[in-house]
Amino acid sequence: MRTLPIVIMVPGLLFSVLPDASADNATPPCPTATGFLTRVQEAGGKSVPYCLYVPRDYDPARQWPLIVFLHGAGERGSDGLRQTEVGIGRAIRRDPERFPCLVLMPQCPEEQFWDRISDAMDAMIATVRREYSIDPRRITLTGLSMGGYGTWTWGALRADLFAAYLPICGGGIPQDLSRICSDFDPGFFGKLEDRVQQLARRPIRAFHGQRDKTVPPAASVLMTNLVKKAGGKVELKIYPKLEHNSWDETYGDPEVIEWLLNQRLPENETPK
Repeated sequence: MRTLPIVIMVPGLLFSVLPDASADNATPPCPTATGFLTRVQEAGGKSVPYCLYVPRDYDPARQWPLIVFLHGAGERGSDGLRQTEVGIGRAIRRDPERFPCLVLMPQCPEEQFWDRISDAMDAMIATVRREYSIDPRRITLTGLSMGGYGTWTWGALRADLFAAYLPICGGGIPQDLSRICSDFDPGFFGKLEDRVQQLARRPIRAFHGQRDKTVPPAASVLMTNLVKKAGGKVELKIYPKLEHNSWDETYGDPEVIEWLLNQRLPENETPK
């Protein structure tokens, strides 16, 4: 028997819940469902939850941008929704009209980093592209804190896929995260100089709070300087009065979101 998703409506929130998150026979959500849809991706022997935001006016007759969002360490888990409560998910709920796009929000397991679910994230993106009308030239990556690190590191391994990067209060040295990730392999991401060369292929806008004591702004300064030296187009905005939470200010800025949605792969490159 095929397992159908249950669609739950809460004021200001719409999402679907699969009755058996680990079942192999779980079906994708109804094509007409919109809002925050909780799903599970099977890959590499793991069941990884994620949430997909689909705008209310989604129309498969045209192609839509896709933003991939990587959350911070505090949103790790297995419920499939916690990662939507901080960062871009909160911004969407406040003003959904600013987000005429689909947003993919994977959830990293406790104590782990993005290297451990890399295969699952690749599969999530492939699934969304297969089931929804996604513009392959307008897929972008953003993340905050641990997700900012993921944008600088895991994102560099997918430069053929992403049209632009928007890391917030993160850094590009994965070893920095050893204190909060007991299960990860820094060597998974290769050499720093190789990652920088890949990042330099795409436009980047980075953001950080000057008073951030969790991830010092020097982490963003280092990466933006390295990308600049490699010939990349990169900007860094330091908020002088903000601490670690520089994401609300960033995702709340209409100009930033508009910039992200307007980024496209170069015409001389074939989308992967």
